[in-house]
Amino acid sequence: MKQEITVTGKTVEEALASARSQISVEGAEMEYEIVDFPKKGFLGIGATPYVIKVTYNIPEEEPALAFVKSLLESLELDATVTAVDGEEGEMKISIDGEGAGLLIGHHGETLDSLQYLASLAGARSKSDDAGKRRIIVDIEGYREKRAETLRSLARRMSARVLKYKRSVTLEPMNPYERRIIHSEVQNIEGVTTHSIGTDADRRIVISLDRGERADQ
Repeated sequence: MKQEITVTGKTVEEALASARSQISVEGAEMEYEIVDFPKKGFLGIGATPYVIKVTYNIPEEEPALAFVKSLLESLELDATVTAVDGEEGEMKISIDGEGAGLLIGHHGETLDSLQYLASLAGARSKSDDAGKRRIIVDIEGYREKRAETLRSLARRMSARVLKYKRSVTLEPMNPYERRIIHSEVQNIEGVTTHSIGTDADRRIVISLDRGERADQ
């Protein structure tokens, strides 16, 4: 989005420095045109500076990131939002700050809903590649903490299955959490996993390995 401002300065460099301080937008591309050259005046009286018109382009923010920022503003939460590219091309949006934890919810249910809405916003990107990117939203590093909790759960329940020779059914989980359990159990000899139920009631069953294949 292009915008214009007019600045003045004793030199071109001074005028441009003034423009940069006023724009203060990271990544903004600037072009300038000298409107008026300086005049010395008589004994310093009537002297005028450079007058420069600066045109700058503000990069459009990725819709998913813009959505998350807008939501936090509307909720009046004092938090910062940052985004980085993941190793597999996904966009990782991190929310940090006091009060941000309210958006996590029970076992991350509210966070998952927020991520879903951000993904919908991202799908509206004008860039075809950006619109297909996977969006991951995290708050205060919750997802990694939750992942470690689930890996620990998978190991404990697998040990119970091996000890008592009886299957264990876990509580309902979303697809992301089920993948963590399946992946961790695959590293434990003698046990396997499969899923039962549908939609929000889909659960993982950990049982003795009889050659069954995990259904995620």
